[in-house]
Amino acid sequence: MENFINPLLLGTSETLENKTSKLSAKQLACAGVSSLIIGAVLKKTGHNKTAALIGGLALPLLASACYKKFSKKSDSENFKKSTDIAGNYY
Repeated sequence: MENFINPLLLGTSETLENKTSKLSAKQLACAGVSSLIIGAVLKKTGHNKTAALIGGLALPLLASACYKKFSKKSDSENFKKSTDIAGNYY
């Protein structure tokens, strides 16, 4: 059983970034949109607390998908296309 309070006590020092590195930005975005849809369906059927829980997962999933998508682009593009006001590369 994993130690959820402090994983360093058992010697498993996997960070959240290492665990989610296997998921692509597209998969995270699909999971976020799916949780929105499932939350809406649950709310319509009368399960308000469950809908709030599932729907509340949408924003963190979508935010992490955007972060993953834009962090990869910004690392490669900004390094190659860094210019000053005059348009000179540096």
